[in-house]
Amino acid sequence: MKILLVDDEELGLLRLKSAVNAALNGECELLCYINPVIAFEENKTAKIDIAFLDIEMPVLNGISLAKKLKSVNPLINIIFVTAYNDYALDAYKMHASGYITKPVNEQKVKEELNGLRYPVEMKSTKKLQVKCFGNFEVFVNGEPLKFSRSKSKELFAYLIDREGVAVNINELNVILWEEDHKSYCRNLIADILATLKKVGAEGVFIKRRNECYIDVDKIDCDAYEYKKNNPDAIRAYRGEYMSQYPWAIFEDKN
Repeated sequence: MKILLVDDEELGLLRLKSAVNAALNGECELLCYINPVIAFEENKTAKIDIAFLDIEMPVLNGISLAKKLKSVNPLINIIFVTAYNDYALDAYKMHASGYITKPVNEQKVKEELNGLRYPVEMKSTKKLQVKCFGNFEVFVNGEPLKFSRSKSKELFAYLIDREGVAVNINELNVILWEEDHKSYCRNLIADILATLKKVGAEGVFIKRRNECYIDVDKIDCDAYEYKKNNPDAIRAYRGEYMSQYPWAIFEDKN
């Protein structure tokens, strides 16, 4: 996660940096600036996830800086920091993700991070990325993976939900149709294998005799990361899990 911090007072910037670091356990890249003009010029082409901006700054105040940042990155989360409440309406008009009154502390930062307008995407390290929160989707290097059949995608989703546990054809048949379609189920398995092979990810799906499973070590999955207490995954969860599938239930233990 890449976070921009801008405050024209050095002490204020140091306190903000300390609070953000504590709230995220240091799991972020912080870009700290006293000069708002330089902050924009050096980061206008960067993929900034969140910007904490002091509002009262000379030359370029926080509201103006936010407008410039959003003009080049519309999905940036803006969190305003100020010693006054006078700017709340201006912040609201900017569709800001948050508003913190000084003094800044870890708890205030955490509260705003938990309510981000635009969920921060997890950084991917694997070829295949799986999104379970909201609607179920699969991506290959950031591009949507297209299944030739909707039931192939649903079968793959069910195996993701089982988190590497081998599932036999009978169980898949019951989950997908509640009646006998075993031969078609085998066709779906063959379709998944062919789809993954086209993108060089065939090793993700393991088939043996009458059962199959997912190699969980070869994918990035938001639901798996959530259970590992990954802060980005926790923030991404908004109460919806594989929304298009009635059998999908997520156990929220956080």
